[in-house]
Amino acid sequence: SDDQAKHLIHAYSACVSYVDAQVGRLMAELQRLGLSDNTVVVLWGDHGWKLGEHGLWAKHTNFELDARVPFIVCAPGIQGVGKSSPALVELVDLYPTLCELASLPLPEGLEGKSLVPLLREPSQPWKQAAFTQWPRGNIMGYSMKTDRYRYTQWQKRDTGQVLERELYDHQHDPEENENLANQPEQQALVAKLVAQLAAGWQQALPATK
Repeated sequence: SDDQAKHLIHAYSACVSYVDAQVGRLMAELQRLGLSDNTVVVLWGDHGWKLGEHGLWAKHTNFELDARVPFIVCAPGIQGVGKSSPALVELVDLYPTLCELASLPLPEGLEGKSLVPLLREPSQPWKQAAFTQWPRGNIMGYSMKTDRYRYTQWQKRDTGQVLERELYDHQHDPEENENLANQPEQQALVAKLVAQLAAGWQQALPATK
């Protein structure tokens, strides 16, 4: 009901506000104890949560609301402190980032990219895409976020047959309410995004050493 929805949204907002206050207390205590100069703090969370958007509650879809997470890094000696970045980053980037900040060697085979260069210069060019996926029974939804679009294709796990596609233009439709994938005038763009998704995360990495 509308009343229950309002109650749930109010409770969710109160939770976020409360946690934000606790993070502030934690950071203040680190500074008081003299630990802020040699401590790396990362605030991150599970994937997103819908509060009635798309007629849905909770999570577990390939919509942007479910794919995005809070992701804040506070590290000593980082020039970009206090700044946000529009760059595309992924949770697989967290491990190599912590390794570099702690001067630890990186093992082979990591899919993530250290965010330290981005922390130093938040406005620099970065990844061309970020990737997520979520299953529905025997069907897997593979999703890719670029600087403007989210493209998702649903395909059978056993045969790879594509059953449906979704395309959202975040420049004009940030809430992802209009699926453009089947519009004739968008087919060239769809073909481009299909090829980019097939190329995968290795082709989307930033051109940095």
